[in-house]
Amino acid sequence: MKRSLTFTTIVTLLFAVAGATLFAQQQRQLTPEQQAQQAATREDHQRMMELLGIKALRPGANGSNKDAPNYANYDESKVNPYSPLPDPLTLKNGKKVTSAKVWWNQRRSEIVEDFDREVYGRMPKVTPKVKWEVVSTTNEVKYGVPVVTKQLVGHVDNSSYPAVTVDIKLTLTIPVKAVNVPVIMELMFQLPPRPANAPPLPQQPGTPWQQQVLAKGWGYATLVPTSIQADNGAGLTAGIIGLVNKGQPRKADDWGALRAWAWGVSRALDYFETDKAVNAKQIALEGHSRYGKATLVAMAYEPRLAIAFVSSSGAGGAKIHRRNNYGEMVENVAAPSEYHWMAGNYLKYAGPLTANDLPVDSHELVALCAPRPVFISSGSVEKGDGWVDAKGMFLAAAHAGPVYKLLGKKDMGTMEFPPMETGLMAGDITFRQHSGGHTPGPNWPTFLEFASRYLKSASK
Repeated sequence: MKRSLTFTTIVTLLFAVAGATLFAQQQRQLTPEQQAQQAATREDHQRMMELLGIKALRPGANGSNKDAPNYANYDESKVNPYSPLPDPLTLKNGKKVTSAKVWWNQRRSEIVEDFDREVYGRMPKVTPKVKWEVVSTTNEVKYGVPVVTKQLVGHVDNSSYPAVTVDIKLTLTIPVKAVNVPVIMELMFQLPPRPANAPPLPQQPGTPWQQQVLAKGWGYATLVPTSIQADNGAGLTAGIIGLVNKGQPRKADDWGALRAWAWGVSRALDYFETDKAVNAKQIALEGHSRYGKATLVAMAYEPRLAIAFVSSSGAGGAKIHRRNNYGEMVENVAAPSEYHWMAGNYLKYAGPLTANDLPVDSHELVALCAPRPVFISSGSVEKGDGWVDAKGMFLAAAHAGPVYKLLGKKDMGTMEFPPMETGLMAGDITFRQHSGGHTPGPNWPTFLEFASRYLKSASK
């Protein structure tokens, strides 16, 4: 007797067929090295699933193909109700946090433990030392300003496991004769080398952020996260994670790439503390997209950072995990293409558990940044930045407000999502959605105006 296929079975088959077709197309476009990297990533992802006893994960959303059965939702009216958010000011024993002392001595460490175990992974208690080398020093003129540019390499001590080498790439540009100036550091995407005869890349509209920073008399720096830890699952046995693990695969609660990149930010701060041109207590961090996620993680875990510009960070960043059917989903972050950013335990929340089962949510990650200032930024759905869920990120900022107020700082003052390009900038935690696409560019002037309230003017 024939059995009719259930709706769930049909949808699953559609996903499988569509996924297999897309995978075959992509494989034909990859080099042998890239194919080997993808195979190693899938193997490690499967190994982690087996370690956790997970047979299958739910499929994530497709953000690019409108005809796909799992096309991402960008309709606010279709957002499902989600479970109440965990209260950042309620202890595990149910008691309310009513003082800064209880926050610092008890509640904050409870939240950190949950993020360490279930979301971003535990950084080892002991990590290798880094020896910074100034590779080159160049006197030049940038945007009409005489500057000194230093190319630096942070050599990570690999004496415990010489098979893995990690050299952190950092560039620092400071106005000539500057002493003790603030520095804006960006987590930089490093593009592959381009052929000598390739046409020049198109210029981004607006004034370059570096020019805006120099106009204030400040310095700027760029840190290359992939020089710290590769942005793929195949690289988890190399980079700083692989070095500490001596080339062995991760445990379920080991740190992922976001925490590793944040570790690299801390090592850059170590260098800044030795450079007299830099005010190491006045370092701002900016990152976009996956590096927006890393920026927020770094700000939460590294108390020496003064201020953060978190651009289009989406799921795994500022977006509320429980708003899981708008744009990027937990299931996307748990998939082979992104799981390496997180702890292995995070996969559980894409099957058999859900985002509603997480012991923490992203408003508590924002709260870990308190009392220091944070700017949450997004582009528009219409221009292609719906994937990161601007409202989901706004809600995280809003629900972090009570912690900022407890610590004597100012929240955004509203739970109402603001109109496009209406910045909520009066408090110490801020938000603005610009009308551009997936880029931080249009919000740079807003951030630098915000940062000027906290960062001291450069010496003349």
